[in-house]
Amino acid sequence: MRVSLPFRRQPLITDINITPLVDILLVLLVVLMVVSTYIVSQAMNVELPRTAAPDVANVDPLVLTLFRDGEVRVDGRIVPEVDVPDALLSAFESRPDAALVISAHEAVPHGRVVQFVDLARRSGGTRFAIKVEQDIPTPAVP
Repeated sequence: MRVSLPFRRQPLITDINITPLVDILLVLLVVLMVVSTYIVSQAMNVELPRTAAPDVANVDPLVLTLFRDGEVRVDGRIVPEVDVPDALLSAFESRPDAALVISAHEAVPHGRVVQFVDLARRSGGTRFAIKVEQDIPTPAVP
């Protein structure tokens, strides 16, 4: 005759085992580190020329000012409108990398400003900026 022992049930594991997750993350980290060094080593090594002078941005732009009454100034000099192309051409020849800053009164029509931008482009200008004045809001007095 056979004796049967009561069957004992094992309790369920309710805790999360983090060890396999950490192992996988460490393997992924190592793989990414190896791949990133390979990508960086593929960069081309280029010997750049050296200079004694520091690289300084062009801080002296060419300024074209348009006034409400039709007066035009190039770098502070009053220039008749018919002579503006020649003045811009000579200015861009002497400073080919100069940026042109256009400062126009708010009453000057937009089309006139665009006309001078086109004129400057035909005179050799490649970089343009339009000068504006920032409105500084005054705090309300309670």
